[in-house]
Amino acid sequence: MSRTLVAYFSASGVTAAAAEKLALALSADLHEIKPAVPYTKADLDWRDAASRSSVEMKNPASRPALADDTLDTAAYDTIYLCFPIWWYVAPTIINTFLEAHDFAGKTIVLFATSGGSGFGKTLAALKDSAPGAVLKEGKLISRRDTVEELAKWAKSL
Repeated sequence: MSRTLVAYFSASGVTAAAAEKLALALSADLHEIKPAVPYTKADLDWRDAASRSSVEMKNPASRPALADDTLDTAAYDTIYLCFPIWWYVAPTIINTFLEAHDFAGKTIVLFATSGGSGFGKTLAALKDSAPGAVLKEGKLISRRDTVEELAKWAKSL
């Protein structure tokens, strides 16, 4: 088993593809963060103030439930945490994931996809959800990033 994990949440498949590339680049294990209730296209409509994602992101205390998550974090030293950027931060399901596990003493590297925004206040918004962990802002990935480029980037950390 690798001592490195790539954990990811992907609502549309874009972030899943990025996480798979990164896991390949790092020879890391891969873990999907699954919501108990999958997101529909309507849930993800950021232009609709009543959509599920809009409602969740308006409330920083929102913690969408996870599907059965039996990840054993004890096996890993470094976790690359991948997610799409929503409203300039990580989706609140990422807070749910961090709070569901003990990451004390681990290094968590944030790795994201975005339609145009940067990390914004993501690091600050996640810090309290992973007490005792070292969180690092990593990289925004695009579809053009190759496995080789991701491996080079990860080595540079």
